[in-house]
Amino acid sequence: MDSDLLLPRPEGLYCPAGDFYIDPMLPVARAVVTHAHGDHARAGSALYHVASAGIGLMRERLGATSTIRAYDYGERFTLGETTLSLHPSGHVLGAAQVRIEGRGKVAVVSGDYKRDPDPTCVPFEPVPCDVFVTESTFGLPIYRWPPMDEVIDELMAWWNDCAERGIPAVLFCYALGKAQRILAELSTRTDRAVWLHGAMVRLVEAYREAGVTMVPTLPVSDTARGRDFAGELIVAPPSAAGSTWMKRFSKASTGFASGWMQVRGARRRRGYDRGFIVSDHADWPGLIRSVEDCGAKRIYVTHGDGEALIRHLRERGHDARALRSLGAMPDVRTSEEGD
Repeated sequence: MDSDLLLPRPEGLYCPAGDFYIDPMLPVARAVVTHAHGDHARAGSALYHVASAGIGLMRERLGATSTIRAYDYGERFTLGETTLSLHPSGHVLGAAQVRIEGRGKVAVVSGDYKRDPDPTCVPFEPVPCDVFVTESTFGLPIYRWPPMDEVIDELMAWWNDCAERGIPAVLFCYALGKAQRILAELSTRTDRAVWLHGAMVRLVEAYREAGVTMVPTLPVSDTARGRDFAGELIVAPPSAAGSTWMKRFSKASTGFASGWMQVRGARRRRGYDRGFIVSDHADWPGLIRSVEDCGAKRIYVTHGDGEALIRHLRERGHDARALRSLGAMPDVRTSEEGD
């Protein structure tokens, strides 16, 4: 039974054979955490097992007093009757898939992942397994990401246009992963400094400490009120849109970087001037490719609306089903990592 290795519980996804939880929603004795986004890494558990590549971000998220054991990608360790290892998922810095071996089978829990190149993190590694649990945040055929070079071309053109018009360009994107990826991609085109909302500063520093190259950045908070940001690019989290913080950027043009910008009308409904299609999740072809690459006999789909992906995989001959078929699955989505 797959439930020997994977069993949804109110606390989160549980492994009975190893007596641990993956990305638990509530405090538990032993947590294996895939990455540092707030809907996966929650404070309060007694012991955390994480990938070494993301230890700095995990300390930021979980707190300095948390007990954390870190492992290199591919390094094996034992919990209960299982042997585990963590493998790159390509989602954000330090993100990992969880490989669980026990009771005669191998299961892999993908966490969040993407297949597109990203200069800020190790690429996704296909891991052969019997059971594969895949996310499906963008599990519809409409979601197909354009090449990042094209997106950065569009972003640079927008920034330059704002400079010619003498107005600020304020780009909204998620503070962990998305912001750093964009700053890293910009470093191949320009050495102009980018201004950061305060919520971005420490996370950008953590990426620099991990050796990630990005454009120069400056905190908005270091400037006096009334400073003219005409022609400057400012990066901020979506929560800053419509806040009093925005009052300092007179007549700014606004943009939003998100996978949801793939859908026509999403930018207009959200009230942004520009939309840039950038996601740290797999698109439709990436999801299908990942299922094929792992060679699993059974596929469990979780997060987002997975029905279309399940139906498509079954048509291709896979034994695919919703993860909730193993038991009650809590709602784990939050706006922070939903693009």
